[in-house]
Amino acid sequence: MTKLGWGILSVFLLIVAAFAATTRFGTADRTRGGDRPVAEPPVGEEGQAGTLAIPVRGVTEAALQDSWNDARGGGTRGHHGTDIMAAGGTPVTAAAPGRVEKLFESSLGGTTLYVRSPDRRWIYYYAHLAGYAPGVHEGQTVRTGDPLGFVGDSGDAGPGHYHLHFGVQRMQPGERWWEGQDVNPYPLLAGKPASR
Repeated sequence: MTKLGWGILSVFLLIVAAFAATTRFGTADRTRGGDRPVAEPPVGEEGQAGTLAIPVRGVTEAALQDSWNDARGGGTRGHHGTDIMAAGGTPVTAAAPGRVEKLFESSLGGTTLYVRSPDRRWIYYYAHLAGYAPGVHEGQTVRTGDPLGFVGDSGDAGPGHYHLHFGVQRMQPGERWWEGQDVNPYPLLAGKPASR
C-alpha cells in the first residue's frame, strides 16, 4: 500500500473512532426476550431517586444491594432488577400506585405480577413470587403498600433461594407489559445513586 493509501486509511479509522467515542451503545435486555437498550434512571419524574416504597414488608433501605447488570444465566445476560432478600412467605406490597396489568407464569420469573403506573409510563415488575395475595386480579387498582403477593423461589430463583426480583420499565405509548426499557430500580428504592 502507498503512503497515500495508508494516510486515507488512517484518517478513515480516526473518523470511525471519533464516531464510536461520541455514540452511546445500550446493552441489550435479554431477561424477558427483548432486544431493547437499557434506559437510564429517570430524573425529575415519578421515578426520581427514592420515590418508590420498598416492596417487601420489613426490609429497610440499608438491606438493599445494587445487583444491576450482575451476570445471570451463566454469564449470558445481565441482571435487570434489584433482588430483595427475605424469608419465604414475606408479604410483597405495591412499590407505587397503579393498576395490575398482568399476572403471568414464566420459566425465568416464575410467578410474576406487573403493575402499570396511573400515567401508563412505568411498569413495576414483581417476580419469583410464592403466590398472589388473596383477591389480586388483573385490572385491579392498587395504592402504595397494598398487598400483591408473597416472597418465593419460583422460576429460575432456585429452591430455597427466597427473594423478590423487582424491576422497573419505562414505557412508551402503546407498549405492552413486557415491551418497556429496563431502568435500574435500586436508586429509586434506596434513594442513593447506583453503585455501577
